[in-house]
Amino acid sequence: MSAFTPEASPSAEEARAALNALRREVAKAVVGQDETVTGLVVALLCRGHILLEGVPGVAKTLLVRTVSAALSLDHKRVQFTPDLMPGDVTGSLVYDQHTAKFEFMKGPVFTNLLLADEINRTPPKTQASLLEAMEERQVTVEGSPMALPDPFMVAATQNPVEYEGTYPLPEAQLDRFLLKVTIPLPERAAEIDMLGRHAAGFDPGDLAAAGVTAVAGAAELRAAREAAARVRVAPEVLGYIVDLCRATRFSPSLQLGASPRGATALLRTSRAWAWLSGRDYVTPDDVKALAKGTLRHRIGLRPEAELEGATTDGILDGVLASVPVPR
Repeated sequence: MSAFTPEASPSAEEARAALNALRREVAKAVVGQDETVTGLVVALLCRGHILLEGVPGVAKTLLVRTVSAALSLDHKRVQFTPDLMPGDVTGSLVYDQHTAKFEFMKGPVFTNLLLADEINRTPPKTQASLLEAMEERQVTVEGSPMALPDPFMVAATQNPVEYEGTYPLPEAQLDRFLLKVTIPLPERAAEIDMLGRHAAGFDPGDLAAAGVTAVAGAAELRAAREAAARVRVAPEVLGYIVDLCRATRFSPSLQLGASPRGATALLRTSRAWAWLSGRDYVTPDDVKALAKGTLRHRIGLRPEAELEGATTDGILDGVLASVPVPR
């Protein structure tokens, strides 16, 4: 039985305990995805969005659904396809014969957690329909803005191995995602655990039967955001974040380094992680822990480096090893 009470006004400590309990709830339905769950929570705390990359069948959709249920948030899923239109995402005007007027029918973007499944399978025009929603948290209808619910987050997925018939996200839209998390295939023990659950009758479509309950909600998220925004960052740590981002700009293997927006994003994610870890100050280790997830989609490899087998994560590992850590 969950102790979560939506009516209560939680303290920062209660909010932290509730969000840290999220991992236990998600583990009832999804095996071995702690890093991805952490990314989703960090993105929610920072009012950001997250890009999930993994091969089909690693439970990306189930993970987002489970997090939504455990946080008592409304969620909607959109399967992005080549024929999807912008209005299918944001909504459209529909003529009402009874009133002889056009009425706006809200699209699936009007939710707390939008799962944009295989976002790179839809044309740029439809991808761009999410830009205003992600950046401004509103949709403009006939010149009038309509605010989206709060909290609002886009969790987009893409397949890293099948590029035929896809439309790679442009740099401007990639930069709108606070984090990019790569979801690996599970370890052998985790996969055996997963199969055992299915053999015992686990139904991914029935999270309640799996025992998933709400452990937090919008009130906890508000309290958590306010507390995370008060986390202190020493000048030396600010300098470390800047030095990491500047090092990517001068890397010979990269044609695109992290921008000042990337540095700001790393500050936000490091703060959120420090708060989740129980501290009111950011350490260099917090910055290191979130550096790859925050920066890997904001840098671009040179073609010759890519041909030689270099990867963005490998480059970032080198940057983290070469930039002096403040003491």
